[in-house]
Amino acid sequence: MVRPYTITRGRTAPERDDFTLITVLTTREEPLDERGVPLRPGRLQPEHRAILARCRRPSAVAEVAAGLDLPVSVTKILLADLVGQGLLTARAPLTVARAAGGADRSTLAAVRDGLRRL
Repeated sequence: MVRPYTITRGRTAPERDDFTLITVLTTREEPLDERGVPLRPGRLQPEHRAILARCRRPSAVAEVAAGLDLPVSVTKILLADLVGQGLLTARAPLTVARAAGGADRSTLAAVRDGLRRL
């Protein structure tokens, strides 16, 4: 068993604090730096490689943590490392209404009225 502080090299908080449990992460096909130059990632820990493999399909922070069997706080530190290196992209999840092009007000009113009748 490896202690979490060993995996994070003693860090207790991620460099960025905008990850929520439902933040969606995706491995970048060709990671680029700020200037658009392809990145050659340094030596990655096994946990970093496992995250990159899992995030080939969009995955939420909670899913990644569960798949690694690590605490969410440790997972967020590892994810921040990979986002900082340009190997992962992170975005807020799309809401159903936004994905569908916006909710119709009449549909929302009908749902509200139906819930009130319950």
